[in-house]
Parts: sequence; structure tokens; C-alpha cells
Amino acid sequence: MKKTMIKKTSQDKTNKKNKSNNIKKRFSKKELEFYKEKLLNLKDDIMNQISDMAKETFMKTQKEMSGDMSGYGLHIADAASDNYERDFSLDLVSSERKIVLEIDAALKRVEDGTYGVCLKSGKPISKARLNAIPYAKYSRKCQEEIEKEKKT
Repeated sequence: MKKTMIKKTSQDKTNKKNKSNNIKKRFSKKELEFYKEKLLNLKDDIMNQISDMAKETFMKTQKEMSGDMSGYGLHIADAASDNYERDFSLDLVSSERKIVLEIDAALKRVEDGTYGVCLKSGKPISKARLNAIPYAKYSRKCQEEIEKEKKT
């Protein structure tokens, strides 16, 4: 039993090494640097958007958000609208933070030599897809399968 486990572990290491070598052959050092830079720029842009949304949403009182600076209270419909707007902004920030986590994972894959490989099939992700979504972790085909599975 132990021999089998040891064999699998060394085989897994060999497979990872081969995968890493395949990626290095697939992407030149210049191409990997390009994708890394693209990911870092995208992350900076998203972090700036998150910061701007947070300032817009959390740094204002309800009176300031509504534009009513008078001493009168807010109408209940105005307060509800402002709360909806705040919740919507929070959802956007949450979505943006998820993308930042995806970007961080993609940067890790660049560093460990597995960038551009579908995590489901182990096949290369097309460069066109990586140019459109540089943090993609699945090929288009596998992503469609995953989305179809979620719907059922």
C-alpha cells in the first residue's frame, strides 16, 4: 500500500514537472511577462475601482447621497432607494474582489509555470481567451460545461 502511494506521489511530481515544461515551451519568457503585466495592470484598475466605489458609498451620509442638505428627514421611498443603491454598490465591490482573487491565482500560476492550462481538462487555454480574460482558469469548452452544470 505504501509503495503505491509513494509511486503516485513521485508520478504526480513528474506530471507537474512535465506540465510546467510544456507551459514554458508554449509561452516564451516575453509572453509570460506580457500576461503577468496584463494581470497586474488589471488588478490595479480593479483595486482603484473598488476604492472609488467604497469612497462613494461609505464616505457619505444618507443626506449627502440624496443631495438633500436641508434639516428635513428623508422620505421613506428616498431612504429605500438610497439603501438599494448602497446594496448594489456592495454587490459590485464583492464581485470585483472575487476577480482580484482570480487574478492573484492566475499570477501564482504564472510563477509556478501552470498559467494557460485548463484546470479541468489539463489542455491549453487559447491565447485569444487569455487575451480577453487573462485570469481564465478554464478553456472555453470547460467553462461552458461548468456553467451548464450549475444551471441544472
